Amino acid sequence: MPCWKSLLSVCLAAWLLLAVGTASAGSIEPLRATLVPTDDGYALSAEFTVDLGPRLEDAVARGVPLHFNLEFDLTRVRWYWAAEHVTGTRVEYSLSYNALTRQYRLSAGGLYQSFSTLSEVLRVIARVAALPVVDKSLLKGGETYSAALRLSLDRSQLPKPLQVDALANRDWQVDARILRWQFVPADSK
Repeated sequence: MPCWKSLLSVCLAAWLLLAVGTASAGSIEPLRATLVPTDDGYALSAEFTVDLGPRLEDAVARGVPLHFNLEFDLTRVRWYWAAEHVTGTRVEYSLSYNALTRQYRLSAGGLYQSFSTLSEVLRVIARVAALPVVDKSLLKGGETYSAALRLSLDRSQLPKPLQVDALANRDWQVDARILRWQFVPADSK
């Protein structure tokens, strides 16, 4: 009889660890991405679903700024050697809330825009349109390239006391998936 009790307690503990390990504040899922030809090269267009979860939404509403990183990487596939890194682009977004004006503020680089609701801001973060990422001179027509794209929450930019809590508490974590696809540029003649 004691063997069954210990087996049951081990199974219960494993189930609890699995349940705790899969719980998270939210997720950022890439839906689609494509490289569109421009006069000078190629531009990135992409769409994500962004769900921060209740803990992070509450933190923003209380004035805690959140920082996001959009990372794009392009490598050339080679059968005879490791993949060759062609280019990479990184865009940093900062999301904050001003309680005095009751406005959310999204900034990227030196530009910023204000919004009245969090859902409006998340819709803007979730869409990338015509972001120049690669110059045509770096690409060879007919070659196969591997593209990777990720939008993620940068927890290292949280205030220090919250960084410690973010390490131990899954409510502060946002799962961010990487979207990978193959890309073959047209011959430029």
